[in-house]
Amino acid sequence: MNAITVKNLSKTYGEHVAVDSLSFTVLKGSVFGLLGANGAGKSTSLECILGTKKMDSGEVFILGKNPVKSRTSVFEKTGVQFQEAKYQELIKVSELCENTSCVYKNPNDYKKLLSDFGIADKVNSFVKDLSGGERQRLFIVLALLPNPEVVFLDELTTGLDARSRRDVWKILESLKKRGLSILLTSHFMDEVEALCDEILILKKGKTVFSGTVAQAKQESGKEKFEDAYFWFTEK
Repeated sequence: MNAITVKNLSKTYGEHVAVDSLSFTVLKGSVFGLLGANGAGKSTSLECILGTKKMDSGEVFILGKNPVKSRTSVFEKTGVQFQEAKYQELIKVSELCENTSCVYKNPNDYKKLLSDFGIADKVNSFVKDLSGGERQRLFIVLALLPNPEVVFLDELTTGLDARSRRDVWKILESLKKRGLSILLTSHFMDEVEALCDEILILKKGKTVFSGTVAQAKQESGKEKFEDAYFWFTEK
């Protein structure tokens, strides 16, 4: 069974086609990168896949289930981190983690996760007092609290320095080895190359490439993946 299956997903806003017949699968225990410039349709795709935005047509299955019809059972096993996530500013990190943990039957140990992501010392800090990088790491911790089988990560290392980004990569690699399936968006091509087993590149809602990083370089005739990415998105 695939972790995520998307078949012919489409979404329009009036005359504007945001996503046009998007199809892909994410294998269990793999990392899949959904790429594209701002406005390419990545965020709309994620929201439709998760069922937080209604698609016009198509089918989506997360762990073999429809995320709208089987919302509770799907989200017991799904973690989500959105770049634009909004949380209460006047709440302590510990309170936010405890409140989030209460929603799930078998949550991860948030103190261990905070330690893994280098923010254990912020457990009694207010969310409003965290730096941008600390907030980003906290959002990833919150996505991992459900002890998920599938996790959605939207621009997961934005705001992190180079060392912190690589630390996050190592943690995700270890989670992948334990069977976690990851769908991520990223503007960092080194991150995509380091983490992703397969990628899909969107341009104005349409799929312009689907395959591996190596296949993208081969098809574009470029040695560097970043050059290959621009070849697909700018041609």
